[in-house]
Amino acid sequence: MQESRLFKIVYHLLSKGHATAPELAKKLEVSVRTIYRDIEALSEAGIPVYAETGRGGGIHLMPEFVLGKVMLSEREKKELLAALQSLTVTGNTYPDSLLEKLTALFSAPSESWFEVDFSRWGNETRDKHYFELLKTAVLKKRLVKLHYVSTYAAFSERIVQPVKLLYKSRAWYLHAFCMERQAYRLFRLSRILDCELLDEGLEPPPLLEHQDTPTQEYCKFVFLFSKEVTYRVYDEFNPDFVQRQENGDLLVTAWMPYDEWVIGFLLSVGHLVEIIEPPALKEVIAERAKKIYEKNKS
Repeated sequence: MQESRLFKIVYHLLSKGHATAPELAKKLEVSVRTIYRDIEALSEAGIPVYAETGRGGGIHLMPEFVLGKVMLSEREKKELLAALQSLTVTGNTYPDSLLEKLTALFSAPSESWFEVDFSRWGNETRDKHYFELLKTAVLKKRLVKLHYVSTYAAFSERIVQPVKLLYKSRAWYLHAFCMERQAYRLFRLSRILDCELLDEGLEPPPLLEHQDTPTQEYCKFVFLFSKEVTYRVYDEFNPDFVQRQENGDLLVTAWMPYDEWVIGFLLSVGHLVEIIEPPALKEVIAERAKKIYEKNKS
C-alpha cells in the first residue's frame, strides 16, 4: 500500500509541479505526518524531492527528474507505450489517460508505428463491450452468465467463473470454470451470443498442471493441398507442419481437435485438397459437399 502511495505522490508532483503536505494528505486520505514520512522515504530511496517553507512553498521534485529514467530504459519505455497503445483497441482496456500519464512520466512520445484491431467486421462495438465485461469479471472475480453456441451448433446457457482472456490463432477465447460441468473450459468469444455480469463471485478450484489448456479430443490429420491455395495453408498451419512437394503442392500433418472448424475449412478449399488421414473424414466431406450441391443446383 505504501509503495502505491509513494508512486502517487511522485506522479502528482511530476504532473502539478509542487504540492503542500495538507493537499497530499487530503488527496491520499492519510495524515500530514504520514505524508512527511513518505517524503522522507522517497528521499532515502534517491528520489530528488525537497520541501520549501513560506509563501509559495511546498513539496517539489528537482526539475530535471523523470521517473522513467529511474525505472526503465528508453527501449523499455517505448515498448511499454506501444503495447498499451495497441491494446486500447479492445475497448477501454487501458484508458487514453493512462497513455498520457505514462508519456508524461517517461518524457517520450507514444509513437504509433503499428495498429491492431481484434474486433470483427461490423461487430466492433459488440466485441469490445463483451471484452470489457469479461475483463471486469476476471479482475473482480465475478461470475458471468453466457448464452453460447458450441462448435456442434448446440445452444446453451452457462454460468462460469472467468480466469483469463487469451488470444490464440486469430481468435479471442475465455478460459473459465464452468459451474454446470464443474471443470475448466474454453469459450470462443465470437460464439458468445450474450453475456451478463453477475454480482456474486467465487474462487475456482486450483488449476492442475495439465489443466492450463482445457483438454479436447485431438486427432491426426494429413492433407495434401494444391499449390494454388498455398496462402490458405500458411494462414492456418504452423510452417513446421508443412512439407513442400517437388511440384509445389503442400503436405500437411497436424494434430488438431476434430470439430466443425476442420470440416468447414476443407469445404472452403474445395477440390484443391486431398484428405489422406483420417479416412472417415473423406466420407464426411463428400456427404457435406453432396448436400451443398443438392441445395444449390439450378
